[in-house]
Amino acid sequence: MKRTYWFLLAALIGLLALASVACGNEATSTPKADVATAVPAAQEGARLDIVKGRGNLICAGRTDLAGFGYLSSAGKNVGFDVDLCRAVAAAIFGDSDALELIPITASERGPTIQAGEVDLLSRNVTWTSTRDAQWGNYATTMFYDGQGFMVPTSTGFTSALDLDGATVCVTSGTTTELNLADYFRQHGMSLETVVFEDTASVYSAYEGGRCDATTSDKSQLAAVRSGFADSGAHVILPETISKEPLTPVVAHGDDQWFDLVKTVMSVLINAEELGVTSANVEAQKSSDNIVIRRMLGTEGEFGQADLGLSATFAVDVIKGVGNYGEIYNRYMGPNGDAFTLPRGQNELWTNGGLIYSPPLR
Repeated sequence: MKRTYWFLLAALIGLLALASVACGNEATSTPKADVATAVPAAQEGARLDIVKGRGNLICAGRTDLAGFGYLSSAGKNVGFDVDLCRAVAAAIFGDSDALELIPITASERGPTIQAGEVDLLSRNVTWTSTRDAQWGNYATTMFYDGQGFMVPTSTGFTSALDLDGATVCVTSGTTTELNLADYFRQHGMSLETVVFEDTASVYSAYEGGRCDATTSDKSQLAAVRSGFADSGAHVILPETISKEPLTPVVAHGDDQWFDLVKTVMSVLINAEELGVTSANVEAQKSSDNIVIRRMLGTEGEFGQADLGLSATFAVDVIKGVGNYGEIYNRYMGPNGDAFTLPRGQNELWTNGGLIYSPPLR
C-alpha cells in the first residue's frame, strides 16, 4: 500500500512539473502581439473569423515608396502592394476600403507576420526558402524583380564591376544586404557598407553623397530615382544580381486563410488574362465565356464556399481594384500615378512574361 502511495505521489509530482514547464515555455515563446488580431498557429479558419468579426483587414505595408506603397496627395495609402491588400478586403467585405494599413520597416517584416500581429504582409517581400520556413506562407508571386545598383552619373561607372572599393548604402534586414555581400565576395571586390534600418534614410544618405552607390530591387531604384531633385544625375547599372520574387505573406497555421489570399491573387491575374476589368465586370457577368461566368460566380463554382467567401466575391474584387494590369498601370504604367516602369517579366505569360496563375475551376 505504501509503495502504491509513493508511486502515485511521484507520478503526480512529475505531471505537475511537466505542466509547469509547458506553461513556462508558452509564456516565453508567445510573440508580443495584439490579442485582438493574433491567432494561434494551426487554428484552421480562425483568421477569417477574426477579420470578419473586426470588420476590416489589417495589412502590414509601407508609405514611403512610390509605385508600391505611399501616401497620395489626399493622404490616402495607395500603391501596387496596397491594392493587393485592398483586393483581399474587397473579397471579404465587398469594400476595398475596409482596410487598416500598418507601416513597418524592412527589418520588422518577419517578426510582424510571425507574431500574427497582422492579417497580411504586402511590403516588397522577397520569397526565399528560409523565409518560407520561418516567416510564414507565401502566396502567389505578384511582382518579379531583381537587385541592381544605382550610382551618380558623374562617377562614370558603367558596370557593377566598377564598384570595387566602393561605399554602398543599403537597408538592413533585407535580402538586398545579403546579396550585396555575396556579389562583392564572389567577384573578389572590396566593399564598405553603410547600413540603415529604414529605406528613406538609405536614399537620403545616397543622394547627399554619403555613398558611392546604393542597391536594391531595380523597381525600387527606379521609383526612388523618380523622386530625386535631379533624376537624370543618377543611373541604374545594367547588371541584375539576384532573383527577387515579391509576394504577399500570411502567418503559418491557417490553410483556409492562406488559400483565400492565394485565390484572390489568382482572380486579379485571371481577370486580366480574360479581359475582365473594373469598367466591364458587371456586363461580363452574362458573358458567353463559361470561364468568365464561373470566375464571376454566375455559373458553377471554384471553391468560394470553402474559402468562406460569397459566390460573387470576384466581382467585388475587380470592381474595387481592377485586374492585375489595371493595378500595375495605375502606379507604374505609361500614365501611372507614380512613375513609369515597363512591365517586362511582369507581363502575362500569354505576352511573354512570368505572370501566371492557376485556373479558377
